[in-house]
Amino acid sequence: MSELGGRLAENVVHFAGFLRRAGLPVGTAQVLDAVEALQLIGLGHRTEVFAALRGVFVSRREHDELFALGFDTFWRDPFGQTEALSMLLPPSRMDQPTKKSKIRRRLAEAWRGVGPRSFPKNRPQPPPPPEITLDMRNTASTREVLRQKDFDEMTADEEAEVRKILARFRFPWREQRTRRTRPASHGRRIDLRRTMHASRRAFGEPMRLAYRAPKTRPSPLVVLCDVSGSMERYSRMILHFLHALTNDRDRVSVFVFGTRLTHVTRALRHRDVDVAFSELSEVVRDWSGGTRIASCLDAFRQDWARRMLGSGATVLLMTDGLERDDPDALGDTMERLSRWCRRLVWLNPLLGFDDFEPRARGVAAILPHVHEHRPVHNLASLESLAEALSAR
Repeated sequence: MSELGGRLAENVVHFAGFLRRAGLPVGTAQVLDAVEALQLIGLGHRTEVFAALRGVFVSRREHDELFALGFDTFWRDPFGQTEALSMLLPPSRMDQPTKKSKIRRRLAEAWRGVGPRSFPKNRPQPPPPPEITLDMRNTASTREVLRQKDFDEMTADEEAEVRKILARFRFPWREQRTRRTRPASHGRRIDLRRTMHASRRAFGEPMRLAYRAPKTRPSPLVVLCDVSGSMERYSRMILHFLHALTNDRDRVSVFVFGTRLTHVTRALRHRDVDVAFSELSEVVRDWSGGTRIASCLDAFRQDWARRMLGSGATVLLMTDGLERDDPDALGDTMERLSRWCRRLVWLNPLLGFDDFEPRARGVAAILPHVHEHRPVHNLASLESLAEALSAR
């Protein structure tokens, strides 16, 4: 490969890493395709370069704005700092948080990891970027701020810290009694078979009575998690929570849904979180897409409910309730689901906002049929959920 081709490949690798840290799903195969595409079209026209890279790196409409701002940030400024540093400045109190401002914040966080880029010999070399140091010591006040911060407002570093905390979660589950019994040293029920067997060994001499006691086991838990576009920032952190939950307790079943229902318990059973999420990305085909809550819950009711909800299971429904299907059908499905399970808990990230009102048709259809309505928008809400699950 020529020297120019080598520099081009290196810059595309840095650009792909920049987008990946900002939240765009970019893999090695896409990087190779991007390098090949640029070698075919050349670098003569900026619009053609933008279109080629967008065609390779962007597969969902929700990622268009992130890619466009990331492209401008990475390729427009040869010294690579003007816009990035402006994004790191504290915002004015008069500024209202918007989708674009959140994307810019994520790009600013991702910019810290961008490696040095090579430029043609006839262009000046960029000066080394100034070192920006953030005080992230784990003080009590910092930890408390992190617990209360909304997942949608977290930086990349804060998300990484929360993921470490979630990986250490433990769930001391309350176990329920079953009809089956086990051998015991004392109790109210005499085990006649073991008692007579011991008597035969003692030739009918006086003997000790054997007892049996009821078996206990964790009550089943079924999780239905929304991974549609409106839940994207929340579902990523919730799935880390579910990974810890699935690996810590037995009888936990996890499903994700957007426009279709997918059973992902086997993928989350991997101890290594990277392996688990790699398998998740392969089996789930509707990440960050639309939402069809009614049809997905109805598919669960028809295909899975009888085998999973027959032992007094608790169902956790994690969604914001923003529905595309008929709300009447959603209400009917929720009513049937609530009758089949012991307890139906709705975990709603929108409940963390003070001005939340159940005005959306999907929200109004779900709310009358749940036993409990809880927020799930920050670390504190997940800690509260873990305590509530341990108490049941």
